[in-house]
Formats: sequence, C-alpha cells, structure tokens
Amino acid sequence: MAKIKVGVVGTGFIGPAHIEALRRLPNVEVVALCEVSQELADQKAAELGIPVGCTFENLLKMDEIQCIHICTPNFLHYSQSKAALEAGKHVVCEKPLSKDLHEAKELVEIAAKSGLVNAVHFNLRYYPMVRQMKVMREKGELGEVFSIIGSYLQDWLFLNTDYNWRLEPDKSGDSRAIADIGSHLMDIIEYVTGLKTVELLADFNTVHDIRKKPKKAIATYSGVELGPDDYEDVAINTEDHANVLLRFDNGNSGSITVSQVSAGRKNQLKVEISGSKKTFAFNSERPNELWIGHREKANEVLMKDPSLVADGVQSVVSFPGGHNEGFPDTSKQLFKEVYAAIEEGKQPEKPTFPTFADGYRELLVCERILESHRSRSWTTV
Repeated sequence: MAKIKVGVVGTGFIGPAHIEALRRLPNVEVVALCEVSQELADQKAAELGIPVGCTFENLLKMDEIQCIHICTPNFLHYSQSKAALEAGKHVVCEKPLSKDLHEAKELVEIAAKSGLVNAVHFNLRYYPMVRQMKVMREKGELGEVFSIIGSYLQDWLFLNTDYNWRLEPDKSGDSRAIADIGSHLMDIIEYVTGLKTVELLADFNTVHDIRKKPKKAIATYSGVELGPDDYEDVAINTEDHANVLLRFDNGNSGSITVSQVSAGRKNQLKVEISGSKKTFAFNSERPNELWIGHREKANEVLMKDPSLVADGVQSVVSFPGGHNEGFPDTSKQLFKEVYAAIEEGKQPEKPTFPTFADGYRELLVCERILESHRSRSWTTV
C-alpha cells in the first residue's frame, strides 16, 4: 500500500494529538513536522519520532507531501491554509478556520476552486453516540425538536495565574471561550439536529480582568506552578464565561453555557435535545453512553456497542461493546473519512466530514454571538 505522506504544522497540545491519531491509520505516514525555526522543528521532530523537521516554507516545497495539518495558533490558520492549498496540498485545519469571516470566506472559495480535500477539526462530532443521535433524528425517532440545552465547561483557566496564548486577541481573536470550545458545541447542535441558528442573545463575563502571565513559556494543561516573581500582570478583555439564548429555524429555542473557569470540569461537553417523541442527552465525560428519555415508559441508557448502534454509526466504532472509546478516537475517525477522500484525490460532493464551509458557518455563528454581547441585543445570524 502506497501511504499518503503528511506534514503537520505546530507542536503545542493539538499537533501531537493529530500525529497520534494519524499514526493509527494504515494508509497515512507523518513524514514532516513544521515549527517556527529549523532548530525547534528538528528538536520536536526528534522527540516525536518524525523523520523531517522543517520550516513552513520548506514544507510547502516538499513534493511528496500530499496533505498538511494546520495545528498552529488561530491567527496563522488563514495564511497557512491558503498557502497550502495554493501549493496543491490537501488541508486539515484546526478550528476556528480563521480570525474573521472575510478570511474564512476566501478560504472556502479557494478550496472549492482547487477541488482539494479540505476539512476542519470539529472532531467532537465523531463520538459514536453523537453520530447515533444524528442518525436516530434523521430516522424520525426524535420527532420535532422542542428545545436544546448545551454546555461546555472547563477549568484550565480557573486561576488568575493560568495563562495561554488563547488569552491574547492578536493571536486568538476577539472571542475566546465561545470561539475555542463554544464552536464545538454549536457545531454538534446543528450537526445532530439539522437545524440552523437564526437569532441569538449573548452575555459574556470576564472573571479575571487581570491575569498573571508567566515570564517563560508554559505548555497548555501542564499544571506547572511558578513563584510570584515569575509573572507579569496582563489585562484580559475576552470572555471566561458566556451564556447564549438561541432561536432555531423551526421556531423553537435553546440555550448554551460555555465556561473555562468551572472548577472540577476538566473538559465536559453536554447537550440535551428534547423532541416531540423523546429526549437525547450526551455527556463527553461519559462518551460511551447515550441517555434516551421517554414520557410513557422507563428511560434508557444505550451503551456504545457496534451490535446495538444504528446503521450508519458502525463506521465510527472501532472496538466491541464495553471497550471504551474517547477523545483520541474522535480524531482518528474524522481523519479516516478525510483520508478516504484524499485517496480519491478530490473533495467529495457530499462530504461526511466537517469542511471549510462548516468552519465558515461556525465562525459566522460565533461572530454573531460576539456582536450580540457587544450590542446587548438579539442578533440575526
């Protein structure tokens, strides 16, 4: 089997997560790792067991590279994705697709004209129980969607000494919690229900107006503690917490809460979708379970099992029932679909994976949420 050769750009938290997932696919080989300097690229490539370390410019010149994964800070997504497409490479980009709608729209257009495979890493769609909810809804088992309640809670920015580049708008954008994790939640809501958000009302809160920035680099989620003299004070103007009321194109409504300062919640995405026939509830910290609520009989808990899930879900299940699958598996399942398309050499007419167009859609929703907060009013999507 001739393997598809891949280059990965970025070595923070998510870059190595992409690499680990790619290594689990039999038709893919990660051959190059890109960083801001040749020295750092060589160091990281050696640490991760990748043959070639290189700068981005040199990565684009490597003819054998067929696909590039963009795993850098947000402000680089547009320029690097554009350059990769123009170099004839398929692209998998981390979310958000760019820092603003104009850039995202241009990327969608460039990708469409090129015919190259393009994907955005909305990997949380690929929990098997999320796909199960979607398939059951498509079969009519949920009925009309009455309401949606969602939350995405983390605590990695709980302390005022917690710091990361995502706190800096020039690198991350003007929204933080919503753009970072709220985008996953909004993507799952529209993906599962098939509804579009048409209007919204948002309220943000910055719990730590001043944070203490380490004077030396600290890895995300590292938990490293420093002394008082190791910090400098930095003013923060992006949200730690957000509440959003939603109205959908079927006339019904919902709400979401997103927080990065919820002590004890390490990475919990929850969604509860109430329909005219039953209710679905999913919790990413118990990803192998789907709660199904009924009015007229006992409620159910469906465990992830390839022999029990609906047709159309088995393809994202790799292990038998009772063998748990979690966050690392979501990227593998997404990439499996992306690289099946790359083997065909072009973007499918109806991709099963999230595309640049999906990235544009979620960026649009997130920008409207930000506009609503600033205007203190309902905003049309």
